Amino acid sequence: MINGGDTAWVLTATALVMLMTPGLALFYGGLVRRKNVLSILMQCMFILGLVSVTWVLVGYTLAFGPDINGWGIIGGLNNLGLQGVGVTPGPYAATIPATAFALFQMMFAIITPALISGAVAERVKFKAYVAFMLAWAVLIYFPLCHMVWGTGGFFNWALGGKIPVLDFAGGTVVHISSGVAALVAALVLGPRVRRESERFEPHDVRLTVIGAGILWFGWFGFNGGSALAADGLAVNAVLVTNTAAGMGALTWMTMSWLHKGSPSVIGAVSGAIAGEVGITPASGFVDPSSAIVIGFIAGVVCYSAILLRERLKIDDALDVWAVHGVGGTLGVLLTGVLATTAVNTVGRGWIDGNFGQVGIQLVAIVAVWIYSAVATFVILKVVDLAVGLRVGEAEEEVGLDVSQHGETVAFQN
Repeated sequence: MINGGDTAWVLTATALVMLMTPGLALFYGGLVRRKNVLSILMQCMFILGLVSVTWVLVGYTLAFGPDINGWGIIGGLNNLGLQGVGVTPGPYAATIPATAFALFQMMFAIITPALISGAVAERVKFKAYVAFMLAWAVLIYFPLCHMVWGTGGFFNWALGGKIPVLDFAGGTVVHISSGVAALVAALVLGPRVRRESERFEPHDVRLTVIGAGILWFGWFGFNGGSALAADGLAVNAVLVTNTAAGMGALTWMTMSWLHKGSPSVIGAVSGAIAGEVGITPASGFVDPSSAIVIGFIAGVVCYSAILLRERLKIDDALDVWAVHGVGGTLGVLLTGVLATTAVNTVGRGWIDGNFGQVGIQLVAIVAVWIYSAVATFVILKVVDLAVGLRVGEAEEEVGLDVSQHGETVAFQN
């Protein structure tokens, strides 16, 4: 039967996760140069419309429809246009309407491709962006969503997966998939054009801090809502999310302070995001002390990944790979180590005597890395052949706000 409290919490969590995409737009918008701020805001906000409609038409059924042929790879077309998804409980949650579950998962499908925007910022054609994001959602996100969370999905830990991977809120589906795609996209597009004396400085760190605050706030719904009930598991997920974010912020800021001689504002908020990425797959399986460990390791490893990316001269403009790809990988692996039945009876990791779970997590990590990398590369090449990926050098020099959208914003110092 439908429980009013559970339904109210999931709807609230849905609103929180929806708010994360505008928050991401602000976070990214403050980090790019002034001449490109409208373009990155447009890219993130456009995804809200594109994926909302795509999810209703085909996304939900491909992700959560009945499995095709028992392969655990993709859902069937039984729920096209959300047919058969009604206001009574469905197969994924016994106490909320099936439509509430579909709506909550829609918000995940929206923000995941939006994350990739940070890697291609300041140089991608908008029409190429539209084509790539649509293809990426259909060919990569929806199948991965089915594999990890769908009934009979290959990696589904709760509903009959062949390899039961512990991923509570999207370490594989959201963060590894988008982070790896971001790395591939940055490599395919190549570095941004700049004069020898020019530096890629954030145009307004204030926007980035506001965006980070919104993301931190929204992440309570992202992880806590994944319990699909107003219960102790939801409370634990919110608690460990906040704890890991705090530890990530402290760790990254300290490393930046030691490395560069000053405590960085951008470093602090980036560390918070890294901690939240790391805790996402583990949020329904670990206790607060483990969240401190995850936040600390995420801060150290993701900061180091940025230094590696800089040394390799890969122009992942806003470090999507270092934070989401690396942080997500770390989080999925540490879930296999730190998951405990004291939090969730189905989550038994290495510390609970189940060392084999670490191997299962590794299999999923490798599989998602390979699938996302290969499929993203193919999509990018097809889009490049069809419409071209990059703007011309002159268009890049003037900025995407003018060259792609014909708009400018008046700034006051």
